[in-house]
Amino acid sequence: MEERTEREDVERSGAERRDSAEIRQGVIRLARRLSAERPADGLSLNKSSVLGHLRRNGPMSAGALAAADHQQPQSLTRVFADLEAEGLISRTRDAQDGRQRVVELTEAGRAALARDMAQRDAWLDVALVDLNETERQVLVLAARLMNRLADSPIGVPGSTTRPH
Repeated sequence: MEERTEREDVERSGAERRDSAEIRQGVIRLARRLSAERPADGLSLNKSSVLGHLRRNGPMSAGALAAADHQQPQSLTRVFADLEAEGLISRTRDAQDGRQRVVELTEAGRAALARDMAQRDAWLDVALVDLNETERQVLVLAARLMNRLADSPIGVPGSTTRPH
């Protein structure tokens, strides 16, 4: 294996930083645009995130749901209460551990999430028309990779992340 010089290491890390910055910028800009396409009477970002996790992963404890969303369980207490009052989730005692509550998506929750996503999906469908098949497939692959990155437990050593 070749030894890299210090200069090559510096150049490589600079290129990697530029890649990271470009990816971050693209993700943030697209997220903001998708947010702008949300229906005026749509779900809050916290509510749609909770419902989305439940749709993808099935019933789970409140703690596991908060961890999956990179939040503290206390931060979602009000969100869970609102979603339950609206009939979008149900909360039951865990059969194995009666101290735990299992959160489950209801049919009404599934329908509300679908309505909430429909307008953004429609905008994205129109925007994708200008791309060729290869470009669309690259974006599908990138989306899968971004989902993997979002689920990654890896953090920057010594930093603390701020819950959203």
